[in-house]
Amino acid sequence: MRKILFILIAWCCCLTMLAETNFTLVLDAGHGGKDPGAVGRFSQEKDLNLKLALKVGELIQEKYPDVKVIYTRSSDVFIPLQERADIANKANADLFISIHTNSAEKKEPRGVETFILGTDRMEANLDVAMRENAVIKLEADYNTTYQGFDPNSIDSYIMFELMQNSYMEQSLLFAEQVQKRFVGNLNREDRGVRQAAFWVLLKTACPSILFEMGFISNPEEEKFLNQPASIAQMANALVNAFGAYTHKQAVKVESREQRADSTPNTTITPTTPTTPTTPTTPTTYYAIQICASKAPIAADDARLKGQACDTIHAGEWIKYYTAADTDRDKVAAKLPDLKNLFPDCWIISFTR
Repeated sequence: MRKILFILIAWCCCLTMLAETNFTLVLDAGHGGKDPGAVGRFSQEKDLNLKLALKVGELIQEKYPDVKVIYTRSSDVFIPLQERADIANKANADLFISIHTNSAEKKEPRGVETFILGTDRMEANLDVAMRENAVIKLEADYNTTYQGFDPNSIDSYIMFELMQNSYMEQSLLFAEQVQKRFVGNLNREDRGVRQAAFWVLLKTACPSILFEMGFISNPEEEKFLNQPASIAQMANALVNAFGAYTHKQAVKVESREQRADSTPNTTITPTTPTTPTTPTTPTTYYAIQICASKAPIAADDARLKGQACDTIHAGEWIKYYTAADTDRDKVAAKLPDLKNLFPDCWIISFTR
C-alpha cells in the first residue's frame, strides 16, 4: 500500500512539474515538400514521418493537456534544418523529437534506433548523418546559413568534436526510454541508442533525439510502417516514453530537494587555515577554422597561406584556427575575406 501511495505521489509530482513549468514539446517530422527523404517501393519517408508526428501530438494533448505541443511542420511543406532548430529555440522547448524513417542499400536491415548528438563511433554512423544532413543542399545560399558546413564532406564533421552539449544526459535518458518501449512493448528489433552528428540536434538548445522508426528499404517494415494500426502503436510507445522521461525528471528534482532539506545546517571550524579559491567561469570563444590535420603543420606550410594560427586538439585531430574572439559578430565580419583564401573555412566555438 505504501509503495502504491509513493508511486501516485511521484506521478502527481510529474504532472505538477509539467503544469508549473509549461512544458513545451516540439515534434519535428523530418523532410517534407520537395525533400521526400528515403523512398520505398510504394511510400515516401516524409509522409510516414508526418503521420507519426501528428499522431504523437494528438495523444500527448489528450493525455497531458498542460503540455504545449509545437510542430515544425503539420503538412507536406519543406522546412530548412536550421529553421527547425530555430522553432524549438524560439519556443524555449523542453524536449525536441525529430522523427525519421531509415533506409539502407540492402533489404535486410530492420529495427528501430534512436540518436542523440555526439561523436562516439562517428565514422560508423557517418552515413546516417550525411543522409539526414544532405537536405541542407536543397536550400538557397546554404553556404552562408550553415557557415560553410558541407554535409557531404567528412572534414566538415570534425567541427562536431568541438561541441559542448549540455543536454546529453537528459537526451540519453529519453532515448533509452524510447528504445525500451519499442523493443519491450512492440517487439521491434533493437538497433540501440547511438550518437551521430546531426545539424538539427547540434543547433537545438534543449534535450533532443532523432528517432528512426524503421527501414523503408525493408519490404516487410515498409508494409508495417504504412499501416494505421502500426502508426497508433508507435505513437503510443513514444507517448509512454515521454511519460516515463518526465516522471524520472520529476523524481530527480524531488530527490535533489530532499537531499538539500536533509543537509545539516551546521558550521564546521577548520583545524588548519585554508586558502580561498576563486572559481573560474569558462569563457566561450569564436574563431574561424582553416583546416585540420592528424599531423602537426608547420607555420610556414603552404596550407596555412601565411595565416597565424592557434590550435585545438580533439582526439587524433589538430584543428587550426584564427581570428579568435568572444564576440561572434567580430569573427563573422572576418569570414568573407578568409573565404577568399580558404573556401571551406567556417566559424567554430569552444570554451576555455
